[in-house]
Amino acid sequence: MTSHPEPQQPAPAAVDAYLSDLLAPADEALAAALSDSEAADLPSISVTATNGKLLHLLARIRGARRILEIGTLGGYSTIWLARALPADGSLITLEYSPRHAEVARANIARAGLDKVVEIRVGAALDSLPQVADEGHVFDLVFIDADKVNNPNYLDWAVRLTRPGSVIVVDNVVRDGRVIDAGSTQPDITGTRAALQFLADHPKLEATAIQTVGAKGYDGFAVAYVQE
Repeated sequence: MTSHPEPQQPAPAAVDAYLSDLLAPADEALAAALSDSEAADLPSISVTATNGKLLHLLARIRGARRILEIGTLGGYSTIWLARALPADGSLITLEYSPRHAEVARANIARAGLDKVVEIRVGAALDSLPQVADEGHVFDLVFIDADKVNNPNYLDWAVRLTRPGSVIVVDNVVRDGRVIDAGSTQPDITGTRAALQFLADHPKLEATAIQTVGAKGYDGFAVAYVQE
């Protein structure tokens, strides 16, 4: 009897490319944001195109008028989010690195969104109290910065939102390492504490989704702010 080899499973990155080309094709501003970020030697950790499109759709579904982003990098996700805003909408994005912020500022201006987006440079935990003091309330918060501080960012996100707002936390699976309760790695301890925060907070209803694709094996969490 002749045995037939099992069909080779397509690589997740190839599937990601197919889905991105079909459902989240790059335009000039998005492509340039990635290429200029790479040319400036920024870390290659921007969200994928499909994840950027998901953020865009979540903002539109929510009807977001005010968005807060923690972690700008080169502004790729910022562009996706800002494009979901109405004409009178606004987005504040917080970036620790002045060099990253400079690249992001150029990318956002090229996309025609510099009047919509405000980049604040410095440690987010220094900027967030100022944002609160100014009376800002956000419809959507996207957290994609240093993972060790995710519990603190979530705490601020709850303070800066209202019932009906949406909070998204990126990179919560960490190649599956998130299940290691004994890990002392800061990204894992921070991520586990953030997920516990989501599970325990009485004002939040949350879930987390594993993802595989061009950026490997990871995932994101989404929380709905309740009364």
